[in-house]
Amino acid sequence: MTPAVKLAQKQKIKFNLHQYEHDPASASYGLEAAEKLAVAPAYVFKTLLAQLDTKDLVVAILPVNQQLNLKLLAKAAGSKKAVMANPTDVERTTGYLLGGVSPLGQKKRLKTFICQSAQKLETMFVSGGKRGLEIELTPQDLLKLTFAHFSEITS
Repeated sequence: MTPAVKLAQKQKIKFNLHQYEHDPASASYGLEAAEKLAVAPAYVFKTLLAQLDTKDLVVAILPVNQQLNLKLLAKAAGSKKAVMANPTDVERTTGYLLGGVSPLGQKKRLKTFICQSAQKLETMFVSGGKRGLEIELTPQDLLKLTFAHFSEITS
Protein backbone atom coordinates (compact mmCIF):
# COMPACT_ATOMS: atom_id res chain seq x y z
CA MET A 1 0.00 0.00 0.00
CA THR A 2 1.48 3.34 -1.06
CA PRO A 3 1.26 6.58 0.97
CA ALA A 4 -1.12 7.91 -1.72
CA VAL A 5 -3.58 5.06 -1.24
CA LYS A 6 -3.28 5.26 2.55
CA LEU A 7 -4.09 8.99 2.47
CA ALA A 8 -7.18 8.43 0.31
CA GLN A 9 -8.36 5.69 2.65
CA LYS A 10 -7.65 7.72 5.79
CA GLN A 11 -9.59 10.71 4.44
CA LYS A 12 -12.48 8.39 3.50
CA ILE A 13 -12.84 9.70 -0.03
CA LYS A 14 -14.43 7.61 -2.75
CA PHE A 15 -11.79 6.31 -5.16
CA ASN A 16 -10.95 3.39 -7.41
CA LEU A 17 -7.56 1.79 -7.87
CA HIS A 18 -6.48 0.69 -11.33
CA GLN A 19 -3.43 -1.48 -11.89
CA TYR A 20 -1.70 -2.40 -15.13
CA GLU A 21 1.53 -4.06 -16.14
CA HIS A 22 4.08 -1.26 -16.59
CA ASP A 23 6.43 -1.61 -19.56
CA PRO A 24 9.90 -0.25 -18.60
CA ALA A 25 10.53 0.55 -22.28
CA SER A 26 7.55 2.92 -22.43
CA ALA A 27 8.51 6.43 -23.54
CA SER A 28 5.72 8.13 -21.57
CA TYR A 29 4.41 6.78 -18.27
CA GLY A 30 1.23 8.84 -18.49
CA LEU A 31 0.34 7.97 -22.06
CA GLU A 32 1.09 4.33 -21.27
CA ALA A 33 -1.37 4.50 -18.35
CA ALA A 34 -4.08 6.00 -20.57
CA GLU A 35 -3.55 3.35 -23.22
CA LYS A 36 -3.44 0.37 -20.86
CA LEU A 37 -6.47 1.57 -18.89
CA ALA A 38 -8.34 2.39 -22.13
CA VAL A 39 -9.01 5.94 -20.92
CA ALA A 40 -8.75 9.15 -22.95
CA PRO A 41 -5.48 10.98 -22.15
CA ALA A 42 -7.46 14.07 -21.06
CA TYR A 43 -8.58 12.08 -17.98
CA VAL A 44 -5.13 10.84 -16.96
CA PHE A 45 -3.01 13.44 -15.17
CA LYS A 46 0.73 13.55 -14.60
CA THR A 47 2.40 15.02 -11.54
CA LEU A 48 5.37 17.29 -12.22
CA LEU A 49 7.51 19.34 -9.88
CA ALA A 50 9.07 22.68 -10.68
CA GLN A 51 11.42 24.94 -8.79
CA LEU A 52 10.55 28.61 -8.48
CA ASP A 53 13.08 31.44 -8.46
CA THR A 54 12.55 31.49 -4.68
CA LYS A 55 14.01 27.92 -4.65
CA ASP A 56 10.64 26.55 -3.44
CA LEU A 57 9.30 23.45 -5.16
CA VAL A 58 5.72 23.37 -6.44
CA VAL A 59 3.55 20.59 -7.85
CA ALA A 60 1.76 20.79 -11.19
CA ILE A 61 -0.95 18.28 -12.08
CA LEU A 62 -1.91 18.26 -15.76
CA PRO A 63 -3.25 15.95 -18.47
CA VAL A 64 -0.65 13.53 -19.82
CA ASN A 65 -1.22 14.76 -23.38
CA GLN A 66 -0.43 18.40 -22.55
CA GLN A 67 2.72 20.37 -21.83
CA LEU A 68 3.37 22.34 -18.66
CA ASN A 69 3.80 26.06 -19.26
CA LEU A 70 6.43 27.08 -16.71
CA LYS A 71 5.63 30.79 -17.10
CA LEU A 72 1.97 30.20 -16.27
CA LEU A 73 2.90 27.96 -13.34
CA ALA A 74 5.28 30.61 -11.97
CA LYS A 75 2.55 33.24 -12.31
CA ALA A 76 0.01 31.00 -10.53
CA ALA A 77 2.54 30.49 -7.73
CA GLY A 78 3.18 34.23 -7.43
CA SER A 79 6.73 33.94 -8.74
CA LYS A 80 8.60 35.31 -11.72
CA LYS A 81 10.23 32.15 -13.01
CA ALA A 82 10.01 28.37 -12.74
CA VAL A 83 12.19 25.54 -14.06
CA MET A 84 11.68 21.80 -13.92
CA ALA A 85 12.89 20.41 -10.60
CA ASN A 86 15.99 18.26 -10.35
CA PRO A 87 14.94 14.55 -10.42
CA THR A 88 16.90 13.84 -7.23
CA ASP A 89 15.07 16.68 -5.44
CA VAL A 90 11.74 15.35 -6.74
CA GLU A 91 12.34 11.88 -5.34
CA ARG A 92 13.75 13.16 -2.03
CA THR A 93 10.92 15.66 -1.49
CA THR A 94 8.00 13.46 -2.55
CA GLY A 95 9.22 10.04 -1.45
CA TYR A 96 8.24 8.62 -4.85
CA LEU A 97 10.31 7.38 -7.79
CA LEU A 98 10.02 9.26 -11.09
CA GLY A 99 7.24 7.81 -13.19
CA GLY A 100 5.30 7.02 -10.03
CA VAL A 101 5.10 10.43 -8.37
CA SER A 102 1.65 10.84 -6.87
CA PRO A 103 0.22 14.19 -5.84
CA LEU A 104 -1.12 12.38 -2.77
CA GLY A 105 0.85 11.35 0.29
CA GLN A 106 4.04 13.20 -0.52
CA LYS A 107 6.66 13.42 2.25
CA LYS A 108 6.49 17.21 2.23
CA ARG A 109 3.41 19.31 1.51
CA LEU A 110 4.07 21.61 -1.41
CA LYS A 111 1.97 24.28 -3.11
CA THR A 112 -0.03 22.40 -5.70
CA PHE A 113 -1.71 23.55 -8.91
CA ILE A 114 -4.17 21.44 -10.89
CA CYS A 115 -4.85 22.21 -14.55
CA GLN A 116 -8.20 23.97 -14.75
CA SER A 117 -9.41 21.46 -17.37
CA ALA A 118 -9.89 18.97 -14.50
CA GLN A 119 -12.84 21.00 -13.21
CA LYS A 120 -14.97 19.77 -16.12
CA LEU A 121 -14.38 16.09 -15.35
CA GLU A 122 -16.48 13.80 -13.15
CA THR A 123 -13.39 11.74 -12.31
CA MET A 124 -9.71 11.85 -13.15
CA PHE A 125 -6.74 9.52 -12.80
CA VAL A 126 -3.48 10.34 -10.98
CA SER A 127 -0.54 8.18 -10.05
CA GLY A 128 -1.14 5.90 -7.10
CA GLY A 129 2.48 6.20 -6.02
CA LYS A 130 4.17 3.61 -8.20
CA ARG A 131 4.43 2.80 -11.87
CA GLY A 132 1.44 0.76 -12.97
CA LEU A 133 -0.94 2.07 -10.30
CA GLU A 134 -3.50 4.83 -10.84
CA ILE A 135 -6.06 6.32 -8.46
CA GLU A 136 -9.36 7.46 -9.95
CA LEU A 137 -11.05 10.20 -7.91
CA THR A 138 -13.04 13.40 -8.36
CA PRO A 139 -11.16 16.62 -9.09
CA GLN A 140 -12.78 18.14 -5.99
CA ASP A 141 -11.41 15.36 -3.76
CA LEU A 142 -7.94 15.80 -5.28
CA LEU A 143 -8.20 19.54 -4.64
CA LYS A 144 -9.19 18.90 -1.02
CA LEU A 145 -6.49 16.28 -0.35
CA THR A 146 -3.66 18.36 -1.85
CA PHE A 147 -4.85 21.82 -0.72
CA ALA A 148 -4.41 22.79 -4.38
CA HIS A 149 -5.71 25.51 -6.66
CA PHE A 150 -7.19 25.07 -10.13
CA SER A 151 -5.02 27.16 -12.46
CA GLU A 152 -4.18 27.69 -16.10
CA ILE A 153 -0.80 25.93 -16.27
CA THR A 154 -0.72 24.44 -19.79
CA SER A 155 -0.03 26.02 -23.18
